[in-house]
Amino acid sequence: MPYDPSAFPPFAVTVDLVVLTVRRHALCALAVRRGESPFQGRWALPGGFVRADEDLSQAAARELAEETGLRAHGPDAPAQEGGAHLEQLATYGDPKRDPRMRVVSVAHLALAPDLPAPRAGGDASNARWAPVEELLAQGGYGRDGESVAPLAFDHAQILSDGVERARSKIEYSSLATAFCPPEFTVGELRRVYEAVWGVALDPRNFHRKVTGTPGFLVPTGGTTTRQGGRPAQLFRAGGATLLNPPMLRPEV
Repeated sequence: MPYDPSAFPPFAVTVDLVVLTVRRHALCALAVRRGESPFQGRWALPGGFVRADEDLSQAAARELAEETGLRAHGPDAPAQEGGAHLEQLATYGDPKRDPRMRVVSVAHLALAPDLPAPRAGGDASNARWAPVEELLAQGGYGRDGESVAPLAFDHAQILSDGVERARSKIEYSSLATAFCPPEFTVGELRRVYEAVWGVALDPRNFHRKVTGTPGFLVPTGGTTTRQGGRPAQLFRAGGATLLNPPMLRPEV
């Protein structure tokens, strides 16, 4: 029998973005308040429909640029000024996840250094960086007199999955450096781990572990006093992408 496309129900494809950064020593995600139905007035993750002439990575990179002004680079690319790590997270296809029609979302995880306050665009009426613990709080999210409600669609699940991906990958990979500027101190990198994991780490043990893997961190030859105190040595991410042995997440 010949293939008949009309025999299959149509559906749309979207990309949703879990954009994480560290602000004021807390792991934060980009959240937008929906300005249109469905879920008008509710907070959600940024994202949008995939256009007919673009693939999934192009759609995710476009949405990231529109929402944050950041240029996406792949999982294996080095950090760059004004850039963000971007990788595919998971696919979500519950038939009832969107009340408008059948929509399959391919979620992406984006990580970047501390970013300025976002500006709402598209169908969003507001945008903000919010601590992930507040966005995922039981009962929902709302601040400054707002009504508390869960994130729109299945975005709480997507955000939770993205946060867990980040928390698990920094145990064994160089992913944590994506939260840092191109040049950073060991102390700044440690505070990234502490924010992502939500725990305090011993500075000496941390320094020994991250500098013990050849090529994981490379000295730049410079120092900085931006954290106060004595000048601290600056590093950049090296060619080694795996921590050996891995830095296991403390149990809390």
